[in-house]
Amino acid sequence: MGKITVAVGSTRRPKLSAVSEAMHAIGALLSPGARFEIAGFDVQSSVGHTPLTREELMRGAQQRSEALLPMVRGRRMDCCYFVGLEGGLEVIKADAGREHGERRVFLESWAYVSDGVRGHYGCSGSVELPSQLAHEVLDNGVELGVAIDRFAGAVGIRDAQGAWGVLSRNLISRQEAFRVAVIAAFAPFYNAQMYRAGARAV
Repeated sequence: MGKITVAVGSTRRPKLSAVSEAMHAIGALLSPGARFEIAGFDVQSSVGHTPLTREELMRGAQQRSEALLPMVRGRRMDCCYFVGLEGGLEVIKADAGREHGERRVFLESWAYVSDGVRGHYGCSGSVELPSQLAHEVLDNGVELGVAIDRFAGAVGIRDAQGAWGVLSRNLISRQEAFRVAVIAAFAPFYNAQMYRAGARAV
């Protein structure tokens, strides 16, 4: 098999590396013997700088993926898959049955993968934000990338280990969270038989 190009709606190193690592893990399942090439593009998600709901995260990932199609076709590139990645927050009320549930805020990483015809979502796990960091983002409107730099007393965390790395003491990096999301989003492609079987069983 020849080369298969995977377009990614980002030029940030952790995201591109996450997709590269994911393709290394699942490439043989998608197309045995093929060589996968990752091509990053600067696209807009058309959602907030820090998505604050799961719905917004999913929409941002999908819109990044869909923005790639006309861009790639305009350059006459032959891409087989289009990957959109979005990181942000999911806010829930713990003890929702009570009148005043406690606010809990979780960091999540989402992926949307399309072959140009159909697309699927994948998600990482979640890690809870400290209340002060959540307050900065949700109540003061500070972008998460800026807030985590202040919180950790560092610079450029988003392009390194990310908030994931800071909160998990580098046991889970931003790159790793996106890698898991990408592998999950690709599942209907590399495990198509299972998904077809599931559709027939419904």
